[in-house]
Amino acid sequence: MKQNNPPIEKRRIHISSKRQITIPAKYYEALGLTKELDCIYSNGMLILTPVKKDDLAFSEEILADLISQGYAGEKLLSEFKKVTHQVRPAIEKIIEEADALAKASAENYSDPTDAIFGTDELED
Repeated sequence: MKQNNPPIEKRRIHISSKRQITIPAKYYEALGLTKELDCIYSNGMLILTPVKKDDLAFSEEILADLISQGYAGEKLLSEFKKVTHQVRPAIEKIIEEADALAKASAENYSDPTDAIFGTDELED
């Protein structure tokens, strides 16, 4: 079955002295953009994607916790909004810390079997 994919469009855009770009109105409207984009760097490319509005990670757990703390009505809604806005930055910080630990571990890695068997390769 053949998929009906629109053709790829290429457009050169200007980068200001403040590293800012202007997204062409046609693309802005087609993607339903608002105030934020996710920016991904991979294989020498920047990929800009719309931020998903329905991305409420841990919503059920957050609501259950807030209800158990006694929040209800408008106060519950207000506290829920506050907490959900803190989730993404907290997860990003955890990922950064894990990446730093993994990098440090990789740089300082020594094979524990070297102490037992030595580092000499077998000779035939």
